[in-house]
Amino acid sequence: MRVRLDYGTEGLAMEVSPDAATVVEPVHHEAAADQSAALRDALRHPVSGPPLRERLRPGQTVAISVCDGTRPQPRRLMLPAVMAELDGVIRTEDVVILVATGTHRGNTAEELRQMLGDEIVDTFRVINHDARDPEQLTWCGTHGAGVPVWLNRAWTAADVRITTGFVEPHFFAGFSGGPKLVAPGLAGLETVLTLHDARRIGHPRATWGITHGNPVHDDVRAIAEATGVTFALDVVLNRDKDIVAAFGGDLLPMHAAACAAAKRMAMRPVPEPFDVVVTTNSGYPLDQNLYQAVKGMSAAYQVVRPGGTIICAAECRDGFPDHGSYREVLSSAPSPQALLDAIHARPHTLPDQWQVQIQARIQSQCRVIMHTSHLSDAELAAAHLEQTSDVSAAVAEALAAAGPAARACVLPQGPLTIPYLVTA
Repeated sequence: MRVRLDYGTEGLAMEVSPDAATVVEPVHHEAAADQSAALRDALRHPVSGPPLRERLRPGQTVAISVCDGTRPQPRRLMLPAVMAELDGVIRTEDVVILVATGTHRGNTAEELRQMLGDEIVDTFRVINHDARDPEQLTWCGTHGAGVPVWLNRAWTAADVRITTGFVEPHFFAGFSGGPKLVAPGLAGLETVLTLHDARRIGHPRATWGITHGNPVHDDVRAIAEATGVTFALDVVLNRDKDIVAAFGGDLLPMHAAACAAAKRMAMRPVPEPFDVVVTTNSGYPLDQNLYQAVKGMSAAYQVVRPGGTIICAAECRDGFPDHGSYREVLSSAPSPQALLDAIHARPHTLPDQWQVQIQARIQSQCRVIMHTSHLSDAELAAAHLEQTSDVSAAVAEALAAAGPAARACVLPQGPLTIPYLVTA
């Protein structure tokens, strides 16, 4: 059986015996017949509260938060739809677009044009949020369960604050989109480190598909509520990254409706764990680096048996990446268990600890084999990972080692599908 894995921009083919494998994919939904019309309808007929245009007044300043380049948000459709509602009420010079990078690197000028389109970049002020630049940040108090909150000052200074994003299951925040476009998206480093500390990330409810009772999402939600969002716009996407549905309105009711739709599409039950799970990180732009590929590993981890094998195909054209301290921290201990011990010993001081903690937990319990195009075997070995040049051969070898009754699960779209175990 030939299966196409989402990998980079071109995809990757693998072969596996149909007698030994189960392929798990999201429930497919066709794109909205008119995606721009779906966005317009969400802005004018929101889930909760008045339409966006009715929330605007002449002379106001507006800040719009958008996802960074590691996310497949359809910004080229969403931003023009929002701007059309501002037109005639808000002056162009009073609008700022903030790229919610969190702790990721800022997007280059070329990337911004690819993400937003020339007209948006040439017409409006666009700022890459920088969590490490104190000049960009302002103190907003302590919110949630003791989170010190620093946010982008261009965001907090605006009269009208609009979040735009897309919703899919998230491996420790429950779901993406919504309040995450405020924090961690526009938050300072201290805020992000606290939101993603070892205690919160290690909580059993800090996982795929859970928001309430999830200490990460509870605090993210509390920050957005306390600091204020005027209007929120989220979309749910299909495999082709086309808009299936759009949701607008007051932040929390809107996000709840979008999460319910995303859960119906993306979360799939399976009856028992597998010996081998093949996963991806959903192709470009999500599989740009190893840091992001942990999401694909985490999706596989939900249904792999203890001691089983995860094979993750992620292109990693941006390496580990080289910016930040993820690579340094990941290779700083002799084993995944030693990494976990170090993180729990220093829960508020290790940068990038949230991604490293989840990755170390997976690697301490499973064999993890990568297939990449831009990381060497030696580089992956320093991160306690193996590499294969042939996914099909690696699957066959792992199944043979697990015994004649061994079974494999294939997640061609990685974390766009979140399998979960159900018991009889």
